[in-house]
Amino acid sequence: MEFVLNVLTVFLTLFAVIDMPGNVPLVIRLRKENGEIETAKSTIVATIIMVSILFIGDVIFKLLGLQVFHFALAGAMLLLYFGVRMVLGIESEASDEPMPPSIFPIAFPIIAGPGTLSTIISLNQDFSTLTIVIAIIANSIAIFAFLKSADWIQRKLGKVGLTIMERVFGIILIAIGMKILINALVLSINYANSMIG
Repeated sequence: MEFVLNVLTVFLTLFAVIDMPGNVPLVIRLRKENGEIETAKSTIVATIIMVSILFIGDVIFKLLGLQVFHFALAGAMLLLYFGVRMVLGIESEASDEPMPPSIFPIAFPIIAGPGTLSTIISLNQDFSTLTIVIAIIANSIAIFAFLKSADWIQRKLGKVGLTIMERVFGIILIAIGMKILINALVLSINYANSMIG
């Protein structure tokens, strides 16, 4: 039961960070401007990026001389930043350059962007690798579904419905960011004490 709850927690965390409901209008605009989006390609590339960073994150830390809590603190700050942007409805500027959008910007950085990758590495301090991998795969399924049904979602929810959903996920994201921030601060204090001792 605890494992299922952990998977659900990680799934919801990543789902909130990726914010596919909030990105539906952007996906629709990119489709209109650049043609059909290859949903499967976008999902697969994003999944590979997310799983890769989960496994090579520690190697990167060692090369750069970083501790997990360093990245967790940075990730928490990003989560708080993105959460506030979602709650306040601040939109990112989209590039006007015509290009196939399936990999850039859909797979990266909309799906597997800095916030998502930071979150994955931050979650690695509190959850098992298997838990995170399952949550990533579950999110990939959700991402595929959202990309496939973007037009239908927009028609059903309307602008108001999408806005409300984005605000709710923004608040959840802020709460998750605070949790990661507090855990990272505790780890940093313990690390400092061990260095002094």
